[in-house]
Amino acid sequence: MAAPQDKDFATACGRLASSLSISLAAARRKVDLVAAKEGVRDNAGRLLIAQRLMLEAQGVGEQSRQLLDVLLEAVQEEANYLGDD
Repeated sequence: MAAPQDKDFATACGRLASSLSISLAAARRKVDLVAAKEGVRDNAGRLLIAQRLMLEAQGVGEQSRQLLDVLLEAVQEEANYLGDD
């Protein structure tokens, strides 16, 4: 039987999964990999890692949206261009 999950950790992993558009299992694996690299074994440390990854994902997402907005702006000479089908 699997060990019961910490509610806060499960919530943090769920938010991470949602922000990265990945499965909950993949988000947990991502947190576990970072925890293993950093030598963190306790639940509180894993929770902090999940929250940190969530904040990093939000920052990268905002930068990506800003870059996409810049790339989608029409240049002056193509502003009134209509493409043929």
